[in-house]
Amino acid sequence: MARTNDEVARLLAELATLTEIDEGDPNAFRVRAYQNAERAVRGLDRDVSQMTTTDLAKVRGIGKSIAARIREYVDEGSIGKLEELRGRHPSGKRELMKVPGLGPKSVRLLHEELGITDLEGLAAALEDGRIAQLPGMGEKTVANMEKAISQLGLTSKDERVPIGTALPVAERILEELRDVDGVEDIAYAGSLRRFREDIGDVDVLVATRRPGPVREAFLALDDVERTIGSGETKTSVVTRDGVQVDLRVVPPASFGAALVYFTGSKAHNIRLRQRAIERGWTLSEYALAEQTEEDDEEDGAVVAAATEDEVYEALGLPFIAAELREDDGEIEAAERGELPTLPEVADLRGDLHDHTDLSGDGRDSLEDLVAAAAARGLEYLAITDHAEDLRMNGVSRSDMEAQRARLRELEQERGDIALLHGAELNIGLHGGLDYDDDFLATFDWLVASVHSHMGRGVAEQTARVVAAIRHPSVTAIGHLTGRMLGRRAGIELDVDQVLDAAVETGTAIEINASPARLDAPASVIREGARRGCRFVISTDAHAVQDLDRARFGVAQARRGRLDVEAIANTWELSRFRAWIDEVRGR
Repeated sequence: MARTNDEVARLLAELATLTEIDEGDPNAFRVRAYQNAERAVRGLDRDVSQMTTTDLAKVRGIGKSIAARIREYVDEGSIGKLEELRGRHPSGKRELMKVPGLGPKSVRLLHEELGITDLEGLAAALEDGRIAQLPGMGEKTVANMEKAISQLGLTSKDERVPIGTALPVAERILEELRDVDGVEDIAYAGSLRRFREDIGDVDVLVATRRPGPVREAFLALDDVERTIGSGETKTSVVTRDGVQVDLRVVPPASFGAALVYFTGSKAHNIRLRQRAIERGWTLSEYALAEQTEEDDEEDGAVVAAATEDEVYEALGLPFIAAELREDDGEIEAAERGELPTLPEVADLRGDLHDHTDLSGDGRDSLEDLVAAAAARGLEYLAITDHAEDLRMNGVSRSDMEAQRARLRELEQERGDIALLHGAELNIGLHGGLDYDDDFLATFDWLVASVHSHMGRGVAEQTARVVAAIRHPSVTAIGHLTGRMLGRRAGIELDVDQVLDAAVETGTAIEINASPARLDAPASVIREGARRGCRFVISTDAHAVQDLDRARFGVAQARRGRLDVEAIANTWELSRFRAWIDEVRGR
């Protein structure tokens, strides 16, 4: 919906996190209230700025108190309670919540007993043994924290943040600055534009003839927590989410060259500069230009600068998509005319991993989810609520049968979208699945995923996943490693064995579009593509608005160099159904 809704939802999420720390309880009433309100705002089809406090209070999940806070932000530009909590719990304290095993009570304990308020202090206390002396913090807990901190790189000098954190920050800043007087073009660049799974800092590139007002507007953003430095062409800040953002301003005529330069990667840019030198040119953030004599103070004549396409064409190359620019064979492939035909969101005809409120963690009804998918132009949709073995959220056999009957009715009633009845199965420790084989054979589509026993060894994890791949009713493996970016590394697998089994059986590997997952990793996608693996891009939607995640799955597929033809849910329905029958041996 409107940008106001996105911003309000972000602030409510921040209120939930800070309240969780403040009250020391993730299940506190106020925490759950803010979380429910965040979801409610994200699901609204109206702009909250056009709603009264009374209107907002009538929305399920908001209530009077939070409705007043939303109006406070709309009317005054800030929320007093949020500012109070920000002052009490600085960003370093919030970063501690990223460490697996550290909840709000533990964060409070660390602060009260050892004065720890950030990740650096935690790392030091782990190293010198002070953590192990605290109640409830034994050797195993310490070892797990040390391993998690190392795997996630939380205290390294070049600390990186998950793309799921960095991307919303970048998109909010672009939206805020786009209409600022003097902004002629704007984009984010760097590793974020290349869709790396973790980001060092965000580069926001602005084409303008008036950098002053743009810089002032940037520094005044509510996202900004502190300024690192500010100059004529570069201004750096740290946001409340802990993300460093560098604003870079260039003349409008240089925007294309600057976008090439600041998107990178460094190795890719070196290769481009080499091609420029071979032609007697130079390549900088301002232009691809003719090289001048060393003592010539005049700039060389511009060859190309306005657009990226012009720069690549002048260098004798077709346009190379940002996600591919890592100097990992993309330039050679471009020279040979062998770049893959990368997918676009418009290529997706179906979504194949979607949860309704029948699952304990789904939030919208079957009818609402189907209507939203049809409104987005999808031709088919798989409903895959959690199967019975998932504690708390699983669905019994009888409830699955009832849902199937309703799904068939709804498909006939609507007539505008094909519906597949499926389930997300749980891959047990030894590869077992929910339900019996006869019942599994009655589903149209089955995604099997690992949800438990994440700490087992490579051989054990590989065996359980391969067993699921080989099950005759399983059509796809969901979020292959089970990772949560910035929070959990995921299971370790012998990827070669897994991909070979997938190729042999025809079972698809899911590219999970949740920005918290982006799983399978790009390296696995790339290797799978080389071996002839089949893939699907799925949103893993737990609410209507999650269907919009498709763009992240597409970007992950592009980073994995996946040709659109290798993605089964880009196919028309008849071909897709025929493929399912083949995989299941029908």
